[in-house]
Amino acid sequence: MLEKRIRALLKEGEGLRVEFKECQKAINKNVYETVGAFLNRYGGEILLGVDDNGGISGVDAGAIDQIKKNFITAVNNPLKITPSVYLSINQVLIDGKHILYIFVPQSSQVHTVNGKIFDRNHDADLDITGKDSLIANLYINKQGVYTENKVYPFCEMADLRTDMIDRARRMAGFQTANHPWQSMNDVELLKSARVFLHDFQTGKEGFTLAGILMFGKDTTILSVLPYHRTDLILRRENLDRYDDRDFVDTNLIESYDRIIAFGQKHLPDPFYLEGTQRISVRDKIMREIASNILIHREYVKSFPAKIIIEKERIVAENGNRALAHGLIDPENFTPNPKNPVIARIFKEIGLADELGSGVRNLFKYTAVFSRSLPEMFEEDIFRVIVHLTEEATQQVTPQATQQATQQADLADERIKNLLVFCAIPRTRDELQEHLGLKDREYVRSSIIKPLLDAGLLQPTIPGKPNSPKQKYVTTRKVPLD
Repeated sequence: MLEKRIRALLKEGEGLRVEFKECQKAINKNVYETVGAFLNRYGGEILLGVDDNGGISGVDAGAIDQIKKNFITAVNNPLKITPSVYLSINQVLIDGKHILYIFVPQSSQVHTVNGKIFDRNHDADLDITGKDSLIANLYINKQGVYTENKVYPFCEMADLRTDMIDRARRMAGFQTANHPWQSMNDVELLKSARVFLHDFQTGKEGFTLAGILMFGKDTTILSVLPYHRTDLILRRENLDRYDDRDFVDTNLIESYDRIIAFGQKHLPDPFYLEGTQRISVRDKIMREIASNILIHREYVKSFPAKIIIEKERIVAENGNRALAHGLIDPENFTPNPKNPVIARIFKEIGLADELGSGVRNLFKYTAVFSRSLPEMFEEDIFRVIVHLTEEATQQVTPQATQQATQQADLADERIKNLLVFCAIPRTRDELQEHLGLKDREYVRSSIIKPLLDAGLLQPTIPGKPNSPKQKYVTTRKVPLD
């Protein structure tokens, strides 16, 4: 079983959770840095006796026992790794060569290695010692509770806005006839919304951070989170500063209103029918951006959330409690609520849909709005990019397009059909099945490669072209209709 796993890792290559080290006669010192980075981030697997490209160099058979002993001693030594950990090291024979396998779990604590703190980013170990904001992100990611549930026992009803509570009551009634909130008084509604809690760990009772963010007076919000704001910026002509700006530091319901209004002010609204009903694609996109940046933000992070409208794109960024890393694939995306209480309230009052639907809607309506696909990056800073205008098709040179067409031996309509099919990332097997072709090498060399060279397709894992997880997606140079 372990041999099968190691062969899969060799094929997959190095990445966020996989690291190769040669270590033929002795364990490299930087192995411990990787251990620390894996402990601090998402965990991972280390193979000793493998070079950076996945080639098996092997560990010297006579050195294996000493390497194992040195490793176990080091990871249990608080002077080496603090807090110390217990890890096992397993020996496997692959193609006649010895490989040592180490599994490192994600830790609930932040660890130091020789007094330094390491974090994992893609396939590299980063020394973040002394970088307070990056270290703070690690500690936030280790928290086992939702920060929205922090209780503020000295916050009273007078610190909240009764008009916002009443607005939530009315909005919920618009969504659901005879909604329970309509018959509740303010305190009952807040308890029903789970924003007034008893903290059984501390014994404190009171309004939570979620309740203050949703219904608090501006002075109350800023006393709890002095850095709270969403910066709305238009930057089209004045690229050094801005052409318009709205500095939003109020409750989340009115923040949502102002984000939508800013988009309506500065973005076009093309005519679009969904069935027989005209809908605002612009508002659909801004709704998903607004709900994401407000619902899924990690509010204890001081990173200022922002939405920037530029000539060719919208960029939205917010502090995040990262549960994964890298570009989100909508086909392999598992939604995870960062603030489930806030998310539930947004859903009750009609400002958000079911968990996970936002990603699908953003992809759907961006394709209509700008003939392109959005990009969503799950990292310590969550980033959404919506392209407003596709790059002119003239930028894809006629020569390159003609070359791709000729080499692929496909008619224009067939290429267009294939590119539309790849609006969602597809594997080579899926492309092959879609084209009805049996020759895998022909698909790779005569179809995929020319389209990659022409800039019409792009790989989802550009640094590892032969990864078994590799997929291909249409670039935003290509119209999707």
